[in-house]
Amino acid sequence: MILRIIIGVVVGGGIGFGWYKLVGCSTGACPLTSHPVITMIYGAVLGVLIATSSH
Repeated sequence: MILRIIIGVVVGGGIGFGWYKLVGCSTGACPLTSHPVITMIYGAVLGVLIATSSH
């Protein structure tokens, strides 16, 4: 279970960073995609939710 959470955090954070690089808002007007750390945190949280929801 702990391994699934760790994998979810790492994969989700990586996807969040990729989303920031590919789609990110350059003007700073978008609160979710304007900063890489915020986007990585959201990605990591979603990764954990997905990793722990499936059996």
